[in-house]
Amino acid sequence: MDSSAPPKPTLYYDGGCPVCAREIAMYRRQPGAGGVEWVDVAGCDAARLGPGLTREAALARLHLRLPDGRLLDGAAAFAGLWRLLPRWAWLGHLLGNGWRLRALEAAYRLFLRLRPAWRRRGASPPAA
Repeated sequence: MDSSAPPKPTLYYDGGCPVCAREIAMYRRQPGAGGVEWVDVAGCDAARLGPGLTREAALARLHLRLPDGRLLDGAAAFAGLWRLLPRWAWLGHLLGNGWRLRALEAAYRLFLRLRPAWRRRGASPPAA
């Protein structure tokens, strides 16, 4: 890697969660995904987590480290990721602040309550 190049934003996700892994795989196929460093926390070396992020925290919630070093988590990490992907940028801007971000965080927390059962079983979420 060129040491003069600015660092890429880094997304930390739980690749051991089938729902999470499937969603991240979809984002990785999007235009702009090459500008993001993707770290599967379930299988990475602890050194890849960087300052201020433990494996336990990274497995518990989605995290995005911005090039300036700031660490976003949960709904803010999703909104930050979406802003980086051209096809999703509109959603990141729409939901990335104020009451919409708080509503997205509430929905994400609900998902996190259901996720352990899916992770254990390796199953997909129920169809809507």
